[in-house]
Amino acid sequence: MLVRLGAAVFTAISCLSWSPVDAQPAVRLPDLRGEFVRECAPHMLGRSRHPEAVCSCLHDKAAALVEDPDLRAALLRGIRETGVPRIETAWVPPSKQAEIGPTFTRIAKPALQCLFDSPADQHATDVPQN
Repeated sequence: MLVRLGAAVFTAISCLSWSPVDAQPAVRLPDLRGEFVRECAPHMLGRSRHPEAVCSCLHDKAAALVEDPDLRAALLRGIRETGVPRIETAWVPPSKQAEIGPTFTRIAKPALQCLFDSPADQHATDVPQN
């Protein structure tokens, strides 16, 4: 009986120390920000000499201000599909559609800065223009 008890304790301890995470290879999560910039940048061609910088700025400075997940997702979709901040009412639940206007008011200044400020202001690593 003592042997059975010892075997049961050993089995329990070995099961507790084993984790399913240990048995699986590391899974890479997709780079959502990078994917956003990749989809947005073609819409900025012709509008900006640095389309990736503008898209990164819109993602990091304008869309980051939107706390509601539905409104933020709709805004990111609009930027990704058109290159400018846009929210279609169909992309937002009816209960939140009244928040579209205030959302644009909240992001207006950073979005305009991203779209129209010089790239040197957005990224200090750019070579200064003479």
